Amino acid sequence: MTVITRFAPSPTGHLHVGNIRAALHNWMWARKNGGRFLLRLDDTDVERSREEYAEGIRADLAWLGLTPDGEERQSARFALYEAQFERLKAAGRVYPCYETAQELDLKRKVLLGRGLPPVYDRAALSLTDEQRSVFEADGRRPHWRFKLEHESPIEWTDLIRGPQHFDPKLISDPVIRREDGSWLYMLPSVIDDVDMGITHVVRGEDHVSNTATQIQMFTALGAPPPAFAHEALLTGTEGKLSKRLGSLGVAAFREQDIEPVALIALLARIGTSDPVEPVTDPAPLLPGFDFARFGRAPARFDEAELGALNQRIVHMLDYEAVKDRLPDGMDAAAWAAIRPNLEKVNQVRDWWLVVTGPLDVPALEAEDRAFIGEAIDALAALSWGNEVWKEWTGVLKERTGRKGKSLFLPLRLALTGREHGPDMGALLPLIGRDAALKRLRHAAG
Repeated sequence: MTVITRFAPSPTGHLHVGNIRAALHNWMWARKNGGRFLLRLDDTDVERSREEYAEGIRADLAWLGLTPDGEERQSARFALYEAQFERLKAAGRVYPCYETAQELDLKRKVLLGRGLPPVYDRAALSLTDEQRSVFEADGRRPHWRFKLEHESPIEWTDLIRGPQHFDPKLISDPVIRREDGSWLYMLPSVIDDVDMGITHVVRGEDHVSNTATQIQMFTALGAPPPAFAHEALLTGTEGKLSKRLGSLGVAAFREQDIEPVALIALLARIGTSDPVEPVTDPAPLLPGFDFARFGRAPARFDEAELGALNQRIVHMLDYEAVKDRLPDGMDAAAWAAIRPNLEKVNQVRDWWLVVTGPLDVPALEAEDRAFIGEAIDALAALSWGNEVWKEWTGVLKERTGRKGKSLFLPLRLALTGREHGPDMGALLPLIGRDAALKRLRHAAG
């Protein structure tokens, strides 16, 4: 069996971090098993769906490196839905209902007031042809429900949650089609999963009750249900569902200059028993990816953890991986020198200005200016090479008796304008002999 997964967002807005996690896990499961990962745009809501959002979804997946092996759009599949709908109608598995939204709401309130579950009473099944004709004559158009079988419980073994059991008598027959003929999510999704050969559905635990009804839809269509994995939802650092998580999308991570692989590394592991580890490529994460490792407790998404992970990954990136994002003239040696001081790649520009100048050097104390004067003479007398910093500070230590901070800090301030930064042994050769002497003379006054 070829594993086939799908990511099925609605193009009615931008992807948020929860969507990204679902896409990632579907992609990882397909890649781990040598299968296929499909993008399905659930755009049956014609009024709210926008092409700009569809393009945004594709761009977000491309930025993350989650390349689909194929794409489908529900708006191009209405003929298939209509054919399967007629088939279910002929089999008595869908039926028309004429209650208004207000009437249905009143029924729910009455049941809740009696302490009963608000399950639809199937009153529409008792309507006569004459009653339906009266409704039609009055201008009422029916909405359609899928008729659940009540004879036996709905059961499946979830890849994360384990054995699941639902009593269909306690579930309302789901509405699958509105009065205007437009489709709701439930039935088209099942029809597509059957037609596309989906073997695994990976989604949030808020879909568990949907799965119970959809399993009967698969059976009614004569198809075996796919395997289901329902993941615990993400929470923020405050330990509850966060509105911020609902708005935190790829654009925000791009603006923060977060590496795509950092987001992948974090979302691949949170919610599991495995530690979050820095990687520069998702490939090492695939062999250990297993739904059995996911717990049922909410998965905590911490932006501070993402930032720390991003920094560790930046320190691992080689020159080839970032060269197109570096300032002009910056080579592999410069990247190696500056990289340890970065939290994000875009910070490299500030440090490159330290190398190329100009600098704003703070005023030094008189005794430090005198020391810099000695440093100029010592540096001018040395041959220039990759070990020049070590040789130069060795000479100065012997001549002046300075050591530690009193030796290194005035030199760093004069050469870089900063108290902290990259290792001077790597930075000084990048600054160059002439520029270094010029900076020292300026600092000496």
